[in-house]
Amino acid sequence: MGKYHVKFKKRNTNISKKWIITITIWSFLISGLLTFISSILLEKLGILESFIILAVIILLGIVCDAIGVAVTAAVETQMHSMAASKVRGSNEAIFLIRNASAVSNFFNDVIGDICSIISGAASAIIVIKIIENFTTFDKSWFDIFIGAIVAAIMVSGKAIGKDFAIKNANFIVYKFGYVISFFTKEKI
Repeated sequence: MGKYHVKFKKRNTNISKKWIITITIWSFLISGLLTFISSILLEKLGILESFIILAVIILLGIVCDAIGVAVTAAVETQMHSMAASKVRGSNEAIFLIRNASAVSNFFNDVIGDICSIISGAASAIIVIKIIENFTTFDKSWFDIFIGAIVAAIMVSGKAIGKDFAIKNANFIVYKFGYVISFFTKEKI
């Protein structure tokens, strides 16, 4: 290696392994619950109501993705000045920023990606309903068309959400911390 040999200290990965196990379990539970609920709802509802459920799933994915991005882009110092003034939600916002990696992983990868997958499954259920009710549609082209529209809405929505989240990161994180403050018993 030559005369410039540097040793890098390895980080403790126990927390990382614990987080991976935890997030895997949460992903399984949330995915199963959302898939179960959306499948039951979509099978029992009409076509219009199914489209509304699909829109809610897409919107949830976009909003969660924006929260994940905002947490990674937010600046902690502004939250400290708010915490010094005892502004409700500022301590929770600081906690979110300090745990940005885990928070972003949860909102972007767990909720956001699960919503993307479920929206694809929901669009397939909607296509089946439409084909059952209107036999004039060619299933293969209609399935492709609906799937492409859902994917385009999800991707463009997330792009808009990410841009908004980066530009308004501190505001989003503070507002999310404010909401969380109503569910925490003690100050974080």
